[in-house]
Amino acid sequence: MENPKSAGQNAVFSFHMTTQPTAARSLADLRHVALDLDGTLYNGSEVFPETVPFLALLRQLGIGYTFLTNNASKSRCDYLAHLERFGIRCEEAQIETSGHATQRYLHEHGFSGRPLFFVGSPNLMAEFAKAGFPATDGEEASPEPAAIVVAADPTLTYPKLCRAAWWITRGKPFIATNPDRFTPTNRPTVLPGCAATCAFLEVATGRRPDIVLGKPHPSMLTPILERHGLEPSQVAMVGDRLYTDIALAHRTGALGVLVLTGEATAADAESAPEPPDLVVAHLGELGRHLADAL
Repeated sequence: MENPKSAGQNAVFSFHMTTQPTAARSLADLRHVALDLDGTLYNGSEVFPETVPFLALLRQLGIGYTFLTNNASKSRCDYLAHLERFGIRCEEAQIETSGHATQRYLHEHGFSGRPLFFVGSPNLMAEFAKAGFPATDGEEASPEPAAIVVAADPTLTYPKLCRAAWWITRGKPFIATNPDRFTPTNRPTVLPGCAATCAFLEVATGRRPDIVLGKPHPSMLTPILERHGLEPSQVAMVGDRLYTDIALAHRTGALGVLVLTGEATAADAESAPEPPDLVVAHLGELGRHLADAL
Protein backbone atom coordinates (compact mmCIF):
# COMPACT_ATOMS: atom_id res chain seq x y z
CA MET A 1 0.00 0.00 0.00
CA GLU A 2 1.23 3.45 -0.75
CA ASN A 3 2.45 5.83 1.90
CA PRO A 4 0.48 9.11 1.53
CA LYS A 5 2.60 12.22 1.95
CA SER A 6 0.41 15.03 0.62
CA ALA A 7 0.30 18.48 2.18
CA GLY A 8 -3.43 18.04 2.74
CA GLN A 9 -2.78 15.14 5.08
CA ASN A 10 -0.31 17.15 7.13
CA ALA A 11 -2.95 19.87 7.36
CA VAL A 12 -5.37 17.39 8.92
CA PHE A 13 -2.85 16.70 11.70
CA SER A 14 -2.61 20.40 12.48
CA PHE A 15 -6.42 20.65 12.48
CA HIS A 16 -6.79 17.90 15.08
CA MET A 17 -4.02 19.21 17.28
CA THR A 18 -5.30 22.80 17.35
CA THR A 19 -9.03 22.06 17.69
CA GLN A 20 -8.85 19.12 20.12
CA PRO A 21 -6.82 20.33 23.12
CA THR A 22 -8.15 17.44 25.22
CA ALA A 23 -6.38 15.01 22.89
CA ALA A 24 -3.19 17.03 23.12
CA ARG A 25 -3.37 16.97 26.91
CA SER A 26 -3.91 13.21 26.83
CA LEU A 27 -0.44 12.73 25.39
CA ALA A 28 0.99 13.81 28.74
CA ASP A 29 -1.02 11.03 30.47
CA LEU A 30 0.24 8.20 28.28
CA ARG A 31 1.96 5.26 29.95
CA HIS A 32 1.52 2.65 27.23
CA VAL A 33 1.10 2.48 23.45
CA ALA A 34 -0.75 -0.30 21.65
CA LEU A 35 0.66 -0.54 18.14
CA ASP A 36 -0.87 -2.09 15.08
CA LEU A 37 1.69 -3.89 12.91
CA ASP A 38 1.19 -3.99 9.14
CA GLY A 39 0.47 -0.52 7.80
CA THR A 40 1.74 1.10 11.00
CA LEU A 41 5.22 -0.31 11.70
CA TYR A 42 5.84 -1.75 8.27
CA ASN A 43 4.23 -2.38 4.90
CA GLY A 44 4.51 -6.01 3.89
CA SER A 45 8.23 -6.76 3.76
CA GLU A 46 9.40 -3.14 4.22
CA VAL A 47 9.77 -1.47 7.61
CA PHE A 48 9.05 2.25 7.78
CA PRO A 49 12.17 4.33 8.56
CA GLU A 50 10.47 5.97 11.56
CA THR A 51 9.58 2.70 13.31
CA VAL A 52 12.77 1.68 15.12
CA PRO A 53 13.59 5.25 16.28
CA PHE A 54 10.02 5.63 17.55
CA LEU A 55 10.25 2.48 19.66
CA ALA A 56 13.60 3.66 21.03
CA LEU A 57 11.99 6.97 21.99
CA LEU A 58 9.20 5.17 23.86
CA ARG A 59 11.78 3.27 25.88
CA GLN A 60 13.65 6.52 26.56
CA LEU A 61 10.44 8.18 27.76
CA GLY A 62 9.53 5.20 29.95
CA ILE A 63 6.41 4.38 27.92
CA GLY A 64 5.61 0.71 27.46
CA TYR A 65 4.30 -0.75 24.24
CA THR A 66 2.47 -3.83 22.98
CA PHE A 67 1.91 -4.97 19.40
CA LEU A 68 -1.69 -5.76 18.42
CA THR A 69 -2.60 -7.48 15.18
CA ASN A 70 -5.78 -8.90 13.72
CA ASN A 71 -3.77 -11.24 11.50
CA ALA A 72 -4.12 -14.63 13.18
CA SER A 73 -2.39 -16.58 10.41
CA LYS A 74 0.98 -16.25 12.19
CA SER A 75 1.94 -17.47 15.65
CA ARG A 76 3.58 -15.30 18.28
CA CYS A 77 6.89 -17.00 17.50
CA ASP A 78 6.39 -16.16 13.82
CA TYR A 79 5.83 -12.51 14.73
CA LEU A 80 8.89 -12.45 16.99
CA ALA A 81 11.03 -13.64 14.09
CA HIS A 82 9.29 -11.30 11.63
CA LEU A 83 9.86 -8.27 13.84
CA GLU A 84 13.46 -9.20 14.52
CA ARG A 85 14.14 -9.13 10.77
CA PHE A 86 13.15 -5.46 10.94
CA GLY A 87 15.49 -4.82 13.87
CA ILE A 88 12.62 -4.89 16.38
CA ARG A 89 13.20 -7.07 19.42
CA CYS A 90 10.44 -7.80 21.88
CA GLU A 91 9.09 -10.48 24.18
CA GLU A 92 6.27 -12.86 23.36
CA ALA A 93 4.10 -11.17 26.01
CA GLN A 94 4.31 -7.94 23.99
CA ILE A 95 2.35 -9.45 21.10
CA GLU A 96 -1.44 -9.79 21.12
CA THR A 97 -3.22 -11.36 18.15
CA SER A 98 -6.88 -11.84 17.31
CA GLY A 99 -6.18 -15.55 17.60
CA HIS A 100 -5.33 -15.17 21.28
CA ALA A 101 -8.44 -13.06 21.85
CA THR A 102 -10.46 -15.85 20.23
CA GLN A 103 -8.82 -18.46 22.46
CA ARG A 104 -9.71 -16.46 25.56
CA TYR A 105 -13.32 -16.21 24.37
CA LEU A 106 -13.50 -19.95 23.74
CA HIS A 107 -12.02 -20.76 27.15
CA GLU A 108 -14.52 -18.47 28.85
CA HIS A 109 -17.46 -20.03 26.99
CA GLY A 110 -16.77 -23.68 27.68
CA PHE A 111 -15.07 -24.82 24.48
CA SER A 112 -11.77 -25.94 26.06
CA GLY A 113 -10.77 -29.41 24.89
CA ARG A 114 -13.59 -29.62 22.36
CA PRO A 115 -12.85 -30.16 18.64
CA LEU A 116 -13.15 -27.15 16.35
CA PHE A 117 -13.40 -26.79 12.59
CA PHE A 118 -10.93 -24.15 11.38
CA VAL A 119 -10.94 -22.06 8.27
CA GLY A 120 -7.42 -20.84 8.93
CA SER A 121 -3.72 -21.43 8.43
CA PRO A 122 -1.77 -24.42 9.80
CA ASN A 123 -0.01 -21.99 12.17
CA LEU A 124 -3.38 -20.89 13.55
CA MET A 125 -4.44 -24.49 14.11
CA ALA A 126 -1.14 -25.33 15.82
CA GLU A 127 -1.50 -22.33 18.16
CA PHE A 128 -5.03 -23.38 19.08
CA ALA A 129 -3.96 -26.99 19.62
CA LYS A 130 -1.31 -25.81 22.11
CA ALA A 131 -4.02 -23.86 23.91
CA GLY A 132 -6.23 -26.94 24.24
CA PHE A 133 -8.43 -26.69 21.14
CA PRO A 134 -7.99 -29.73 18.85
CA ALA A 135 -8.93 -29.51 15.17
CA THR A 136 -11.36 -31.74 13.33
CA ASP A 137 -12.00 -31.92 9.60
CA GLY A 138 -15.66 -32.57 10.31
CA GLU A 139 -15.87 -35.60 8.04
CA GLU A 140 -17.99 -38.63 8.92
CA ALA A 141 -15.16 -40.55 10.59
CA SER A 142 -13.99 -37.49 12.57
CA PRO A 143 -15.41 -35.83 15.67
CA GLU A 144 -18.24 -33.40 15.11
CA PRO A 145 -17.00 -29.80 15.60
CA ALA A 146 -18.20 -27.82 18.58
CA ALA A 147 -17.78 -24.56 16.64
CA ILE A 148 -16.48 -23.09 13.39
CA VAL A 149 -13.54 -20.68 13.73
CA VAL A 150 -12.71 -18.48 10.74
CA ALA A 151 -9.54 -16.46 10.09
CA ALA A 152 -7.53 -15.26 7.11
CA ASP A 153 -6.44 -18.47 5.42
CA PRO A 154 -3.66 -18.59 2.80
CA THR A 155 -4.40 -22.34 2.43
CA LEU A 156 -8.10 -21.76 1.73
CA THR A 157 -9.78 -24.29 -0.55
CA TYR A 158 -13.28 -24.65 -1.91
CA PRO A 159 -13.87 -27.99 -0.12
CA LYS A 160 -12.90 -26.36 3.18
CA LEU A 161 -15.42 -23.58 2.61
CA CYS A 162 -18.09 -26.12 1.69
CA ARG A 163 -17.51 -28.14 4.86
CA ALA A 164 -17.55 -25.01 7.04
CA ALA A 165 -20.78 -23.86 5.40
CA TRP A 166 -22.36 -27.26 6.07
CA TRP A 167 -21.67 -27.12 9.79
CA ILE A 168 -22.82 -23.50 9.98
CA THR A 169 -26.15 -24.52 8.44
CA ARG A 170 -26.36 -27.20 11.13
CA GLY A 171 -26.38 -24.47 13.78
CA LYS A 172 -22.79 -24.71 15.02
CA PRO A 173 -21.39 -21.50 16.60
CA PHE A 174 -19.81 -19.36 13.86
CA ILE A 175 -16.85 -17.41 15.27
CA ALA A 176 -14.77 -14.90 13.31
CA THR A 177 -11.33 -14.05 14.64
CA ASN A 178 -11.42 -10.49 13.22
CA PRO A 179 -13.25 -8.14 10.81
CA ASP A 180 -10.32 -7.37 8.46
CA ARG A 181 -11.37 -7.23 4.82
CA PHE A 182 -7.83 -7.78 3.52
CA THR A 183 -4.24 -8.16 4.68
CA PRO A 184 -1.90 -5.28 3.76
CA THR A 185 0.92 -6.05 1.36
CA ASN A 186 3.44 -4.17 -0.78
CA ARG A 187 3.06 -6.74 -3.56
CA PRO A 188 0.81 -6.16 -6.62
CA THR A 189 -2.03 -8.28 -5.30
CA VAL A 190 -4.96 -8.28 -2.87
CA LEU A 191 -4.89 -10.70 0.07
CA PRO A 192 -8.52 -11.30 1.14
CA GLY A 193 -8.93 -11.35 4.91
CA CYS A 194 -11.19 -12.96 7.46
CA ALA A 195 -14.17 -10.73 6.64
CA ALA A 196 -13.99 -11.76 2.99
CA THR A 197 -14.18 -15.44 3.93
CA CYS A 198 -17.03 -14.74 6.34
CA ALA A 199 -18.90 -12.90 3.58
CA PHE A 200 -18.68 -16.01 1.39
CA LEU A 201 -20.02 -18.17 4.21
CA GLU A 202 -22.75 -15.66 5.08
CA VAL A 203 -24.06 -15.61 1.51
CA ALA A 204 -23.90 -19.40 1.30
CA THR A 205 -25.59 -20.07 4.66
CA GLY A 206 -27.68 -16.98 5.45
CA ARG A 207 -25.87 -16.64 8.80
CA ARG A 208 -23.52 -13.97 10.00
CA PRO A 209 -20.81 -14.78 12.54
CA ASP A 210 -22.17 -15.07 16.07
CA ILE A 211 -19.24 -12.98 17.28
CA VAL A 212 -16.38 -11.12 15.61
CA LEU A 213 -13.29 -10.87 17.79
CA GLY A 214 -10.02 -9.01 17.18
CA LYS A 215 -9.91 -5.23 16.90
CA PRO A 216 -12.22 -3.38 17.54
CA HIS A 217 -13.56 -5.89 20.08
CA PRO A 218 -12.56 -4.56 23.54
CA SER A 219 -11.08 -7.94 24.48
CA MET A 220 -8.02 -7.03 22.40
CA LEU A 221 -7.08 -4.23 24.80
CA THR A 222 -8.36 -5.60 28.12
CA PRO A 223 -5.36 -7.93 28.76
CA ILE A 224 -2.95 -5.00 28.32
CA LEU A 225 -4.85 -2.86 30.82
CA GLU A 226 -4.99 -5.71 33.34
CA ARG A 227 -1.36 -6.81 32.87
CA HIS A 228 0.05 -3.33 33.40
CA GLY A 229 -2.54 -1.91 35.82
CA LEU A 230 -3.55 0.86 33.41
CA GLU A 231 -6.62 3.00 32.88
CA PRO A 232 -7.80 3.34 29.25
CA SER A 233 -6.93 7.05 29.32
CA GLN A 234 -3.28 6.08 29.87
CA VAL A 235 -3.15 4.07 26.63
CA ALA A 236 -2.94 5.15 23.00
CA MET A 237 -4.15 2.81 20.26
CA VAL A 238 -2.08 3.62 17.18
CA GLY A 239 -2.95 2.19 13.78
CA ASP A 240 -3.82 2.81 10.15
CA ARG A 241 -7.42 1.59 10.03
CA LEU A 242 -10.46 3.51 11.20
CA TYR A 243 -12.83 0.53 11.49
CA THR A 244 -10.48 -1.55 13.65
CA ASP A 245 -7.73 0.47 15.36
CA ILE A 246 -9.55 3.75 15.91
CA ALA A 247 -12.87 2.02 16.61
CA LEU A 248 -11.12 0.00 19.35
CA ALA A 249 -9.88 3.23 20.92
CA HIS A 250 -13.39 4.68 20.89
CA ARG A 251 -14.93 1.53 22.39
CA THR A 252 -12.46 1.33 25.25
CA GLY A 253 -11.78 5.00 26.04
CA ALA A 254 -8.17 4.91 24.85
CA LEU A 255 -6.59 7.69 22.79
CA GLY A 256 -7.04 6.90 19.09
CA VAL A 257 -4.08 7.85 16.88
CA LEU A 258 -4.30 7.32 13.13
CA VAL A 259 -1.10 7.06 11.09
CA LEU A 260 -1.33 7.80 7.38
CA THR A 261 1.07 5.04 6.35
CA GLY A 262 -1.53 2.38 5.61
CA GLU A 263 -5.18 2.04 4.66
CA ALA A 264 -6.98 5.19 5.85
CA THR A 265 -6.32 8.56 4.24
CA ALA A 266 -6.58 12.06 5.66
CA ALA A 267 -9.88 12.51 3.84
CA ASP A 268 -11.20 9.30 5.42
CA ALA A 269 -10.26 10.59 8.87
CA GLU A 270 -11.85 13.97 8.32
CA SER A 271 -15.16 12.49 7.15
CA ALA A 272 -15.33 9.67 9.72
CA PRO A 273 -18.43 9.71 12.00
CA GLU A 274 -16.06 9.08 14.93
CA PRO A 275 -12.76 10.62 13.89
CA PRO A 276 -9.41 9.81 15.49
CA ASP A 277 -8.22 11.89 18.41
CA LEU A 278 -4.99 12.54 16.51
CA VAL A 279 -3.88 12.08 12.93
CA VAL A 280 -0.17 11.93 12.11
CA ALA A 281 1.72 11.31 8.91
CA HIS A 282 3.84 8.57 10.51
CA LEU A 283 5.20 7.33 13.83
CA GLY A 284 8.04 9.83 13.76
CA GLU A 285 5.57 12.70 13.89
CA LEU A 286 3.77 11.12 16.82
CA GLY A 287 7.11 10.69 18.56
CA ARG A 288 7.92 14.40 18.26
CA HIS A 289 4.59 15.35 19.82
CA LEU A 290 5.05 12.82 22.62
CA ALA A 291 8.49 14.21 23.39
CA ASP A 292 7.04 17.73 23.54
CA ALA A 293 4.18 16.67 25.81
CA LEU A 294 6.19 14.72 28.38
